[in-house]
Amino acid sequence: MNSPILRPRGPVMIDVAGTELTDDECRRLLDPLVGGVILFARNFRDSDQLAALTRAIRALRDPALIIAVDHEGGRVQRFRSDGFTRLPAMRSLGTLWDLDHLAALEAARATGYVLAAELLAHGVDLSFTPVLDLDYGVSRAIGNRAFHREPQAVAALAQALAAGMAEAGMGCVGKHFPGHGSVEADSHHDVPVDPRDFDTLWAEDIAPYRHRLGRQLAGVMPAHVIYPNADPSPDPLPAGFSPFWLQTVLRERLGFKGVIFSDDLNMEGARVAGDIVGRAKAAYAAGCDMLLVCNRPDLAEELLDRWAPVPDPENLARLAAIMP
Repeated sequence: MNSPILRPRGPVMIDVAGTELTDDECRRLLDPLVGGVILFARNFRDSDQLAALTRAIRALRDPALIIAVDHEGGRVQRFRSDGFTRLPAMRSLGTLWDLDHLAALEAARATGYVLAAELLAHGVDLSFTPVLDLDYGVSRAIGNRAFHREPQAVAALAQALAAGMAEAGMGCVGKHFPGHGSVEADSHHDVPVDPRDFDTLWAEDIAPYRHRLGRQLAGVMPAHVIYPNADPSPDPLPAGFSPFWLQTVLRERLGFKGVIFSDDLNMEGARVAGDIVGRAKAAYAAGCDMLLVCNRPDLAEELLDRWAPVPDPENLARLAAIMP
């Protein structure tokens, strides 16, 4: 067996097609720009196969690539059998909160522990959870992925979930900053626009990030949503491409020091930033540390061929810190 190649993690996270790595995928994963792999349901057949896949990914490089997944519970749970507990949608924890705060917090902590422990046992390092969006009852993208309408309930339940994950040994990634819950449009298929002003967002949707939970997040994922009346930029872009949201608000005003993960750059909500290279340049310049390129290996290949970012020591340090 070949020794892992010594190479710092790059700022791009890509996916793989199936349950085993192909030669082309191994070549892409060894590219200096790549720093991580995101897995999907198609990458899971059974417990032994998933563990073998993550071992193969981990064996390629030193430090190992970050292996991540969207594994929230409810309808967004990639692995659902043979070693994995079926996790509840987060709204069910919010419903329990309305009946019994303590029971809801205990359930959230237990859910976080199970979620993280099962992933770690299969070689997955990180889950993009919890969803911190407020449940306004209108968002097609969020729906019952949100805990609750009230910011205080969202923060408390998410903190309990994060505590359970931490107990198992996993950090958490809050999403979708500054908030995706009040727009009906789904950024997978549209370019959502939230017309509210900054003060409203600060008091409501950003409140969970202002809570002490915000200091416990290992990562944050911004929304592919435009906030034209909150972002003072001359031509506001979605939050994931906005220096105002990522640097002025998240880094400076909120003091967030962890990793900023872009949402998938192939989603419709990202297309306003140009082609795949334009999107990567815009997200990286705005402050994203890790850029996700999912479900289009041709575009991942194009990005790796055409993009040559200037290495950022702070970016490299944050990526090194999230997964030593």
